[in-house]
Amino acid sequence: MSKMVPVPGRGIVPERDIDKSPILECIDLGIKFGGLAAVDNFNLTIGRTEIAGLIGPNGAGKTTVFNLLTKVYQPTRGTILLDGMDTNNMTTAQVNRSGIARTFQNIRLFTALSVEDNVKVAMNNQMHYNMWSGVFRLPGYWKEEKVAHDRAMELLSFFDMQDLASARAGSLPYGAQRRLEIVRALATNPSLLLLDEPAAGMNPSETADLMEHIRMIRDTFNIAIMLIEHDMSLVMNVCEGICVLNFGHVIAKGTPAEIQANPTVIEAYLGKKKEA
Repeated sequence: MSKMVPVPGRGIVPERDIDKSPILECIDLGIKFGGLAAVDNFNLTIGRTEIAGLIGPNGAGKTTVFNLLTKVYQPTRGTILLDGMDTNNMTTAQVNRSGIARTFQNIRLFTALSVEDNVKVAMNNQMHYNMWSGVFRLPGYWKEEKVAHDRAMELLSFFDMQDLASARAGSLPYGAQRRLEIVRALATNPSLLLLDEPAAGMNPSETADLMEHIRMIRDTFNIAIMLIEHDMSLVMNVCEGICVLNFGHVIAKGTPAEIQANPTVIEAYLGKKKEA
């Protein structure tokens, strides 16, 4: 008889039914800009429902890694496997359709559009009506629009933002704009969500709320999450595995406890404890 084990988002399932293959594998990944290796020999594996952290000093190459994964940059060397599929020569749009969504260090909302429309923009590839249905507002158009509206409201309600659906995105407080960007990324139905400094500019209360939502996103949508973050309290409390970059090289990988105790990481990033 197969052992029964808990799986986030799925409850208790037979161990034999768990797909243990990683959602993401980076193999010897690297990129050079003008002969300078911004990221070199980057190797990382992320499980299907893992919450992973990517940390390091400013300029270490963290956002560059995200840009490589999403094909903003094409790697100079190495391989990226998304759910076992080589993403070599894919475009950013193709990678997104294949399962990677991201937020940005600097918020990139359509500030003049409504909150709901910002979410619905991300559903473009999921709409099935043709040009003529859209131009003449035929029944197929209204059917798809209702599906998109219902889905947008469902995602907004996850962050208790459904009452802000008609508000202009640019009028939202900073923390709400951060949450909206996450909602918009989720609207693409990712299997891997990349969060680039999601707690930047948030107060302690907003950060604590974000921490709970990151766990809820993983458990509700049964996806993996990888985040870049300088708030070590958030990273150490929410991440299951952490990768540390310094000058484009991986200097450590491990659990939060292992990373906090790693002398190399302490020296390069976390900082030495002051002597009494």
